[in-house]
Amino acid sequence: MSKTTLIQPYGGSLVNLVVTGAEREALLSEASHYPSLQITQRNLHDLELMAVGAFSPLDRFMSKADYQRVLTEMRLSGGTLFPIPITLTIDKEDLPTRAEWITLRDARNDIIAIMRLEEVFRWNPQREARLVLGTTDPRHPLVAEMERWHDLCISGELKVLNMPKYYDFTDIRLTPAQVRSRLEQMGHDKVVAFQTRNPMHRIHEELTKRAAAQVGGALLIHPVVGMTKPGDVDHYTRVRVYKALVENYYDQKSTVLSLLPLAMRMAGPREALWHALIRRNYGATHFVVGRDHAGPGKDSQGRPFYGPYEAQEMMTQYADELGVQMVKFQELVYLVDEDRYEQRNKVPPDAKIARISGTEVREEYLAKGKPLPHWFTRPETAHILMEAHPPRHKQGLCLWLTGLSGAGKSTIAQALTSMLLERGRQVTLLDGDVVRTHLSKGLGFSKEDRDTNILRIGFVAGEITRHHGTVICAAISPYRATRNAVRKMVGEDHFVEIFVDTPLEVCEQRDVKGLYARARRGEIKGFTGIDDPYEAPTEPEVTVKTVDSTPEMSARQIVQYLETRGFLQS
Repeated sequence: MSKTTLIQPYGGSLVNLVVTGAEREALLSEASHYPSLQITQRNLHDLELMAVGAFSPLDRFMSKADYQRVLTEMRLSGGTLFPIPITLTIDKEDLPTRAEWITLRDARNDIIAIMRLEEVFRWNPQREARLVLGTTDPRHPLVAEMERWHDLCISGELKVLNMPKYYDFTDIRLTPAQVRSRLEQMGHDKVVAFQTRNPMHRIHEELTKRAAAQVGGALLIHPVVGMTKPGDVDHYTRVRVYKALVENYYDQKSTVLSLLPLAMRMAGPREALWHALIRRNYGATHFVVGRDHAGPGKDSQGRPFYGPYEAQEMMTQYADELGVQMVKFQELVYLVDEDRYEQRNKVPPDAKIARISGTEVREEYLAKGKPLPHWFTRPETAHILMEAHPPRHKQGLCLWLTGLSGAGKSTIAQALTSMLLERGRQVTLLDGDVVRTHLSKGLGFSKEDRDTNILRIGFVAGEITRHHGTVICAAISPYRATRNAVRKMVGEDHFVEIFVDTPLEVCEQRDVKGLYARARRGEIKGFTGIDDPYEAPTEPEVTVKTVDSTPEMSARQIVQYLETRGFLQS
């Protein structure tokens, strides 16, 4: 098939911020003398995609004029549609006073880029969350994270000296220019892109093949392998699935599989536009938009953050301006008697259909060690997922006990530890007081130090859980947003919040350490429940009331809950 010319990148040309050759060597030498800023993983993903042109025409972390207009109008200061703010934040204490350039370093302190310090401005996380995400609910994964970002935004010219180094799936980590080159060689002037952060099953296979046939062009399978929703299937497992499917079930002459190191915002409708914009820079003319595209699930009241079709409606509104047309994710169902998938609205009324939801995949099949049916997924996919996801009673688990000082958390945790060990679960106990003696020695009791302490516990708990261990955490953890942040670190499906609900007056009566008495006398400042708030959970998985039950009864209540969830075999 002859080579063709793809649609132009958004804004006319691909941005390229990567410096090479002699100039790079000279700038590397200079960079070691500039003040440094260690950037976050999210910043690093943003910088990488800016550097290679995936965010074209954006060529820097946003200036104040760009940022403010993106918040309110989804446009850069010059009027170009751009729905998501891309910013770099810094603490005011870390801001250099008389520096023209600063060096940006990654978590390992390696030099990534240098940035001319041209602009500094303040931002408001609550305002950004309200305008971009449509919510300030801390159950939204980005809302809780934004509260930990720094207080100033900085912007200026960027020169990228070292791209992030990857050692996995290097053959399909392709830049926009590389993807465009492969697509051009295929000879199609139309390309439909498919975004995913989940494993692909036969319904996705059918959908993507139909989408390519509908537009009469090539298919770009473009999964996100940067930051997705906490608790998602890890990208190593997912990419093994994608590779197996593409190699065995797709037309190699019209399909490109490439990985996108994007840090998702889970911003629903705005994010759908952003995803389409990015895919145009990779050469796509069409983009599949599904039901609840880039939705983060449900809020603290159990309601979805976004309507199921809001993303499709917004995409329809701006498709012509973006230059990317939408292909709707049609609802497909499996016709049992005909062994094929069909659109829901074309199914005969008497047809026998079969469906499995994502929840059923996790809860009824993988969690129980049951093989996924052949009509639902390919055998290669089923094998990979079964390997990566053992039955729930063998999966990692974090039990997070929260409540006032003296509520009974530690005593319940001790009883619970013994009961779980009896049932064959190996348990690590992270008690708040013990952690402060070792892991968090030196921290005080300011809000910032308390948050740091809880996040440290959460990090350790997440690592234990990820390696299929069981961890019981007993800490006051007074702030709801910080507990939600830990939930996201551990993973929604493996985190059980247990509210040890003991009235303040009962805790004061117990007061075995004499802390409440000292706080009442003013000898201890910022004591939870006295002159610092305790934010009770709104929807804990388990609530135990210690006034009405013994520690043993409370522990057995928790064990019973774990049995119903499948974390313990009955």
